[in-house]
Amino acid sequence: MSENVTDQHQPVHPWTRYVALGDSFTEGIGDPEPAAEGGHRGWADRLAEELGRTAGDFAYANLAIRGRLLDQIIAEQVDPALELKPDLVTISAGGNDIIRRADPDAVAARLDGAIGRLADSGATVLLFTGPDIRDTPVLGAIRGRVAIFNENLHTVAKRHDAVIADMWSLRELLEPQMWAPDRLHFSPLGHHRIAMMALDALNVPHDLHPMQASPLPSRTWRQARSEDLVWAREYLAPWVLRRIRRVSSSDHVSAKRPVPGPVFGPGMPPGAE
Repeated sequence: MSENVTDQHQPVHPWTRYVALGDSFTEGIGDPEPAAEGGHRGWADRLAEELGRTAGDFAYANLAIRGRLLDQIIAEQVDPALELKPDLVTISAGGNDIIRRADPDAVAARLDGAIGRLADSGATVLLFTGPDIRDTPVLGAIRGRVAIFNENLHTVAKRHDAVIADMWSLRELLEPQMWAPDRLHFSPLGHHRIAMMALDALNVPHDLHPMQASPLPSRTWRQARSEDLVWAREYLAPWVLRRIRRVSSSDHVSAKRPVPGPVFGPGMPPGAE
């Protein structure tokens, strides 16, 4: 049966071909999974798994590549995405530009044109606002720019009848366990919660629940200082050096799912493969 159905034979959602565009956030960095394409799972894979559960003819492609700036995403991913003729597109782009202190108004204006092209194809387009990064090292300094960019995204979404997944308002993302050790990407728990939010934004029924992670143990000042020094050595210093050398984490990396295909993997029910 190719139509998405519930137990009552009513449509669950109308989509059969989903294409994800973006950078490391959409590629799934921070959510390592050896069994997944490219070695990372992420919210987009998790979303596709849920959408594919009740669709006999569902296909998913992920064109996202870590480190990509907005203009690269537009130049490298929009046309290939349109050629795949999706009926659902997710795009998260511009975050790396904002981190590099680009003008959030100018970034949103360039994104607007890409969203218009995707929406004009007839596909449902899902956009993501940036999260509230008030307590995040490195990123916390650009919180105001992210807020301005987010307001522009709401305007872009309204103009093109796109759907917004509002990460800024997702208070759970303020919790430390939602972030990967590099404090730049989301952890598996964070990606799981974002997939839930995307499903809710698309009004797709699901049975996912927030993971009940155990609370972090209290730390002494000396333990906290030691952990910060390890983080600075292993994550912050290499990130700063890449900025100085103008080297991207995406060099020599290709899209993990360039061709739409059925969704298999850790999130699928037994027997789905």
